Parts: sequence; C-alpha cells; structure tokens
Amino acid sequence: MEKTYSIVFYSKELVEPVKKLKDFLRSKIKWYHSCNSEAHITICEFTIDESQLSSIKQKVSKISDTFTPFQVSLNHFSSFPNSGAFFIGVTEDSEKNLVPIMKKIHETLKFLKLKKSENPHMSIARQLSPEHLKTASELLTTVNFDFLCSQIVLREFDPIIKQFFVIDTFQFGSNPEPEFVQGSLF
Repeated sequence: MEKTYSIVFYSKELVEPVKKLKDFLRSKIKWYHSCNSEAHITICEFTIDESQLSSIKQKVSKISDTFTPFQVSLNHFSSFPNSGAFFIGVTEDSEKNLVPIMKKIHETLKFLKLKKSENPHMSIARQLSPEHLKTASELLTTVNFDFLCSQIVLREFDPIIKQFFVIDTFQFGSNPEPEFVQGSLF
C-alpha cells in the first residue's frame, strides 16, 4: 500500500513554543493550514509503497551517521506571499549548515519522486489569504528560538487525521564518509 512520508529536522523542545504561536494566530484568524502541525523544518516528502520503507530507512540512517550536530537559530518571521506561507526563518549561519544536509538527503533519495524543500524554514501557516498573511505579520513580529540539530526524523502521513507523525529518528553520528583513495598496483 502506498503511503506518504516526510523527512524533517525536528526538535521536541520547539514543539510547545511554536504551538503557542500557532494557537495565538488561530485565536485571531480561526483555522488555517498547518495550525495543528508540529514544529519542524521540511527536507523532503515522498509517496512510496510501504514495502520500500526499510530500504529508505537504511539509506537515511547511513547518511545521517555522517552528519555532525550543530546549533540552529531561528530569529525572524517572513512569508512566501505567492503561496500564503508564513514562517520562522533561520539565521544565515544555520542555513549554511542545514542546506548541505538537505541537498545530501535529496541526492541520496534521488531515485524517488521527491517534493523537495530548498529553503530551510519552520512553517507557522500555509495558504493564508493576503489579509490573514498581513494579520500574521502584524501579530507575530519577534522570535528567537534555537536548538541543537542532532538528528532528522522520518514521519508518516495519517490520511484520517491529516497530520504527519514521527515513525523513526536518525541520529547524527559525526562519522565523516571515508575518502576514496586510488590505490596503485605497482
């Protein structure tokens, strides 16, 4: 059976503070897309037959072992007006650490039809009307979160409750890939 999965950066410590921001916005503009989604930074999303999942997990586990933990700072609100997305943005330094990992995951899973995220951000709301986007930017003006990024998680989409839930965690192992050294026969 086909299921939808996503791979994300995830921090348990940020779930509650981000939920408070989302709940505050919801109290002003009512229900909106992503209002019930737990805090995360999306790397990619894909749909596969669940029989392929074990193989995907092996690949993600192997690549995660090569990553080294680092601090991520989120320090501003911004939006993608065309899609009505309102989000918390990462600092430049955090982006420099997140993007190479995102690209490495994309490359590792290139045989799948990926819905890729290229721009690391933590969504607060999606598909807002221009009026609600304006309201969000007036209500939520300052933010300063940080977390130790030491893992990525695999989430599965539940079509009944229409939310993703964590099904596996892949810790960063700080084990760089061995360099291939060309040997000599003579």
